[in-house]
Amino acid sequence: MAEKILITSALPYANGQPHFGHIAGAYLPADCYARFERLQGNDVLYICGSDEHGVAITLSAELAQRTPKEHVDHFHKIIQDVFAQLGFSFDHYSRTTWPGHIPTTQEFFHALHRKGLIEERTENHLYSEQERRFLADRYVVGTCPKCGYEEARGDECQRCASSYEATDLKNPRSKLTGSPLTLKPSTHLYLRFDKFKDRLTEWIGKKHWKDNVVRFAMQYIHDLKPRAITRDSDWGIPVPGYPGKVFYVWFDAPIGYISATQEWAQKVGKPHRWEDYWLDPKCKLVHFIGKDNIPFHAVFFPAMLMGQDLPYKLPDEIPANEFYMLEGRQFSKSDGWFIDLQDFFSRYTADQARYAIAANAPETADAEFSWKDFQMRCNAELLGKFGNFVNRVLVFTKQHCSSKVPKMGPLHEAFRKQMNEIVDCAAESFQKFHLRKATQLLMELAQAGNGFFDAQKPWVLAKDPARKEELDTVIALCIECIKNLALLAAPIIPESAQKIWHMLGFSGEIAKGNWKQIHTQAVPTGQVLREPVILFRKVEDAEIEEQIVKLGRAVKKMETTTSLPSLKPQITYDEFAKLDLRVAQILEAAKVPKSKKLLKLHIDLGFEKRTLVSGIALSYEPEQLIGKKVIVVANLAPATIMGIESQGMVLAGHFDPVLELPHIQNLPPGSVIC
Repeated sequence: MAEKILITSALPYANGQPHFGHIAGAYLPADCYARFERLQGNDVLYICGSDEHGVAITLSAELAQRTPKEHVDHFHKIIQDVFAQLGFSFDHYSRTTWPGHIPTTQEFFHALHRKGLIEERTENHLYSEQERRFLADRYVVGTCPKCGYEEARGDECQRCASSYEATDLKNPRSKLTGSPLTLKPSTHLYLRFDKFKDRLTEWIGKKHWKDNVVRFAMQYIHDLKPRAITRDSDWGIPVPGYPGKVFYVWFDAPIGYISATQEWAQKVGKPHRWEDYWLDPKCKLVHFIGKDNIPFHAVFFPAMLMGQDLPYKLPDEIPANEFYMLEGRQFSKSDGWFIDLQDFFSRYTADQARYAIAANAPETADAEFSWKDFQMRCNAELLGKFGNFVNRVLVFTKQHCSSKVPKMGPLHEAFRKQMNEIVDCAAESFQKFHLRKATQLLMELAQAGNGFFDAQKPWVLAKDPARKEELDTVIALCIECIKNLALLAAPIIPESAQKIWHMLGFSGEIAKGNWKQIHTQAVPTGQVLREPVILFRKVEDAEIEEQIVKLGRAVKKMETTTSLPSLKPQITYDEFAKLDLRVAQILEAAKVPKSKKLLKLHIDLGFEKRTLVSGIALSYEPEQLIGKKVIVVANLAPATIMGIESQGMVLAGHFDPVLELPHIQNLPPGSVIC
């Protein structure tokens, strides 16, 4: 019986063009999974849309001299165009500014309010008289209340790593205009997330998700507190009964999954069809996201669903992916560290991009796009293994079998078995969200086909009429291998898969076929093959060097715009010798509540265990640190940071905004660094 599967990708923020980092995290994995499950014969609905509210959009719109609506219209189209170029198979792509999103969001609020889960608070917030608005923390700078740094951010000091409320800053001012800010009372509504702790803990405790997702979610649940759901603005979903208030973008955005499904149902002429997915407990709900979205999809949105009158589906799977970078650095358009997608797609195909990203998908650890790796994937794998096998077999069949599929005999059972095992393993990999493994198996099958073709030497068999039956079987099996390659390729590189399907003489779309039938039913004997076409071109060294030179210019720009700190005053060796630097192994790591930068570390120094507080949370997730050996200042006087006594200091290299820990491989804890 067909399984009902509702798939979502994180709503992209309509404030810029998507880059490959976004694609690798939430969109390509979801599209490959949706395509695979459709081939399995399941009832798949793949939903996404643009996230179009929030303070960041109003401010960016002002800088661009557009209205917020003009701004989101501009980027909504850009996002749609990029997704179309990459061939993403959304059943519906919506946006949170469509009229139907308003009543759905407001009804979520009403249901929570009726149950006593919304409370009203009046507090002082920073207000710009010049700009005539309250400013969010990210748009506030001032003097750090702890160390006196005059360019401290609105929620945390980048110099001393202290965390605080923006209202604690001395001399606060607008980051955009430099105008002074004053405290002004404002009333906001808070969602009592603390009342969901037990239910969320029990629910997530039963999930067999990735360890990093469960640990990350559990940390948030442990520290759950009431969270503001409103903002003072005229851009957003109006809060009923509170003029001048709109819902905070994090509140209305995930509700967009539901309203987008409602819009889809209206589009297909069945307005209540959305209920078949969101209100059916047998439907499987899968959220594809990047790891920075884990709290919203594993904690906040599920709690919001739990607080509704309707029996909404809670997510069954959240295959959150890690970060995907460009040549070891985070994508940054402002620094010139990005790939111009318009230029990229004028040179390369969507399938080349999809394959290169899938082959190095950031499923369990951060990964990266590099131009040399892209060239290798295109030339050695897509062209050299995959495309070469398809072309050489079809050309040989044209020359020696009149472009007709020959009759298959009973020979070569080992190769048949090998093909079947690879196809079955690939299906399991797709089903378990192991896109990287599925991509490897695609190339493994191509390699197996090449190896079989070379080992059987059909060009020799063709010279001996007595071996005609053996030749026919070899070619028929190679064509079966090509068919299976098209099947495995269909979720990952769909355009190439369809070209192969067409060359094999089939009509219609392979994407609308059935996985089991395609795999088990042989290409009919006598079927006429179409003219072979080259699937991939060679990526030349010169064009890759051109792209690397572009990034080199970006590096120079970053180096010239990033000032290195001056050397500190000289010290004597005797002064340096007072430092006791030791190797320590991290046993436990957790985020410090109310701080974005601080981690609480429990370390083993060999001779004793200690607790340290370190400002490395923006560069490392807690789970990445468990078991690592680092260097600590072991004789530093204890200091209390955010209420935690820190007994030492972890050493790290720093080049804004990146922190990197020196890594000790072999020395045991307690070893002296000298």
